[in-house]
Order: sequence, then structure tokens, then C-alpha cells
Amino acid sequence: MPDQEHAEPIIPKYSDSPCAIVQGEPLQALPEDLYIPPDALEVFLETFEGPLDLLLYLIRRQNLDILNIPIAEITRQYMDYVALMHRVNLDLAAEYLVMAALLAEIKSRMLLPQRETVEDENDPRAELVRRLQEYERFKTMAIAIDQLPRKERDYFPSNIEILREEKKVVYPEVELKDIIFAFQGILKRIDLTTHHKIKRESLSVRERMSSVLMQLKKEDFIDFNHLFTLKEGRLGVVVTFLAILELLKSQVIDIIQKEAYAPLYIKTATSLS
Repeated sequence: MPDQEHAEPIIPKYSDSPCAIVQGEPLQALPEDLYIPPDALEVFLETFEGPLDLLLYLIRRQNLDILNIPIAEITRQYMDYVALMHRVNLDLAAEYLVMAALLAEIKSRMLLPQRETVEDENDPRAELVRRLQEYERFKTMAIAIDQLPRKERDYFPSNIEILREEKKVVYPEVELKDIIFAFQGILKRIDLTTHHKIKRESLSVRERMSSVLMQLKKEDFIDFNHLFTLKEGRLGVVVTFLAILELLKSQVIDIIQKEAYAPLYIKTATSLS
């Protein structure tokens, strides 16, 4: 075996450590008049989670090959640690003692002379090595899982509910007098820009109805005033107005108004949209 078989056991030393920390200052000696009840102090050993964890620590601490464990030296260090826990009055779990017995058994089996007739005799350390490798894999995965972001530890989900109220726009009803007033306003504008001429009627109400519907296919809403072409004169305005009335009568279009005295708009009837 290498020099590791004769290495000193790894046992923490407490001689230079303060016995207590009082208000941030180390206290090297206890006061003479200080009385501590026997059960007032409890020491919790959280360094190792079990005998396998302790063995894995001893092996990794010295960079040993887990497939070729120097069982004699590891057993000696393990027993020194168990004895240390006895000295500091720590309660030993039964599994630590079971592992100590297992190490002693493996050590004794390795001290026995090997039979020359048996070529493939099992290594007494094989089962222990398998358990150590399995424990190391689980421990590595547990550390990796613990480092994952955890809900309500590393992040907190938001529980804010967004309240959105749908506002329904209610348009006021358009009365016939409002349409007539708007039409009168357009007639007055025509009188100011055109001259009276007598000529043959060249406009058709049905054609103008088709023209209005074609414009509604391009736009959802059309200003009432934009349907009239002042260059066509009074005749063109009257034909367009009659076309709008026919479409309203047939319930093909609707006339809406956002509020009282607001401009009028033409749109496709709701039942057809």
C-alpha cells in the first residue's frame, strides 16, 4: 500500500478554539462562578448525513481512488471520528456503528490469505464501493436539484388579476329631422357654388345606391357630407339623398351619431356586417 496507509487521521482540533463568543468577542476561559446545567447545551453535528457521507468525505478529502480504497486506513480514520463523537458527548446513530462493524469485517477478510486455486474471487470491498458510488450519484443530483430556482424561495409568482372593463358605446338614435337638417345644410352650400341649369336628368337613384354601397365596402364609416358631390348640383344632391333613404328603408345601411348635434356617419347595417 502507498504512504496513505500510514497517514495521520483527520481529526479536528479544538484546543485553540474559544469556548464561546460573547458580543462578538471570543471567550477563551469560562468564568469560575458560571453554572451550566448538564442538559443546557446541545451540539448538533450537521457535517455528515450518515456513515456513507462520512466515508465519502474521508475518501475525497485525501483524493483516494474510490475503486481501490485503502480499507485499513479508512477504517482507522472512521473509528477515530466515531471515538471523537463519543468524546464530545454526541449521540451516535446505530447506522454509524453498523458501518464500523462492516468496515471491520471487510478489513478482516482482506487480511486473510487468498486461495491460489480461486482465480476470480470477489473483492470484499466491491459491495461497499457500489454503495459509495450510488450514494455519490444521488448526492450530486440532490445538490443540482437544490440549486434549481424554487418557487417562493428564489422567485415569487405574481397573483395580480388585471380587471378590464369592456366599455360599450351606445350611440344615440338618429331622428329623421336630424337627417333633414343635415340635408338642408348641404343644399345651402350648393346654392352658393352652383348656377341653375335646366338639362336632361342623367343621374339614377339605383346607380347612386350602388355607388354608396361600393364606398362602404372600402371604409367602415363614411361621413354623411362626403357622400354628396357639390359639382353635381341640386339634382345630384337630391339623387344621392334619395339613394340614402332607399338604403335606410331597405335596412342595408345605418346612420349613426356619437352625440347630439354631432356629425352624421353612414355605416353598413349591423345585421349585414
